[in-house]
Amino acid sequence: MRVTDDIRYIGVNDHEVDLFEGQYIVPNGMAYNSYVILDEKTAVMDSVDARFGEEWLANLAGELGSRKPDYLIVQHMEPDHSANIMRFLEAWPEATVVSSAKAFQMMKNFYGSDLSDRKRIVVGDKDTLELGRHTLTFVTAPMVHWPEVFFTYDSTDRVLFSADAFGKFGALDVEDPEGWACEARRYYFGIVGKYGAQVQAVLKKLAGLELKIICPLHGPVLDENLAYYLETYQTWSSYGTESEGIVINYTSVYGHTRQAAEELAELLRAKGCPKVAVNDLARCDMPEAVEDTFRYGKAVLATTTYNADIFPVMKTFIEHLTERNWQNKTVGLIENGSWAPTAAKTMKAMLEGSKNLTLLEPAVKITSALNADSRAQLEQLADALMA
Repeated sequence: MRVTDDIRYIGVNDHEVDLFEGQYIVPNGMAYNSYVILDEKTAVMDSVDARFGEEWLANLAGELGSRKPDYLIVQHMEPDHSANIMRFLEAWPEATVVSSAKAFQMMKNFYGSDLSDRKRIVVGDKDTLELGRHTLTFVTAPMVHWPEVFFTYDSTDRVLFSADAFGKFGALDVEDPEGWACEARRYYFGIVGKYGAQVQAVLKKLAGLELKIICPLHGPVLDENLAYYLETYQTWSSYGTESEGIVINYTSVYGHTRQAAEELAELLRAKGCPKVAVNDLARCDMPEAVEDTFRYGKAVLATTTYNADIFPVMKTFIEHLTERNWQNKTVGLIENGSWAPTAAKTMKAMLEGSKNLTLLEPAVKITSALNADSRAQLEQLADALMA
């Protein structure tokens, strides 16, 4: 695939993977992107997952023709992007590997060699590499989302090679009717979400660059309306509200807490809430629920007291939120308990370290099943959420 006259796509599609990174459901597969820049000197941008090394090398050879690659630029050391470094060097031993100091250390950990006995160039922030017509400038992006990561900017074609940033789930040969944002959001908050401050830092570095194309390591090449993608990343990384609405996340043992969640949702809709998302945490794809809970400005957590704690799935869910620095939200709590309800107290304690959370008081208390009193509390919560 032609990205520009001199830049070609040589990545692969993976329809064998069931769980990306061992936890994310990818029904539409996954793309491992790689690119080659054809100039007086030829540079290959990253490799692909080990299972697709032969296909990747064939794609590369097809674009090279009679040329030989001069450089392999390794922006990110996760194995889905670095697994074929040694195979590449077996095919082209005279090529030079370009990467960060931390990445070369990781190469030794993963593949048994830091390539100190090979041609290599260690690069840092603002270092450049001349290919001929193209000048590449390296932009360090530590913890977006590993410490060794850098982006690469081609000032000739105004192309940003963005490592894992701006990526999404899904193979490129499967049409995604929901567009970029849905699976990019699930990808971002699942994988990068903890590192908002680091994303903010690299966005500031990018602000001075003229961009025409973004080439991520997953997902489609972005060549239209780049302001939208940059603004969306600005919202996500600052933990802002992307969409007006309320998400209700619940767990339920015998259906009573589920009933409360559903009745609250109906109340909110009747009061004019533009969007109400409801997630049964025991049955839904949890990364989808995480995505919703970062997307909307208001959230409700509803669960039962369980073994003097909270229902295990809710506990895991809150840990997913807090470890990703969930913040800047309005939160309502619903607890259920038949003899000693403590779920609200437990949830509050788990959220204590989160920044800028507004906890609506009091929490709704259900004693086993909804009654007139707890329904009145639901009504009050709905009013508070809509205020």
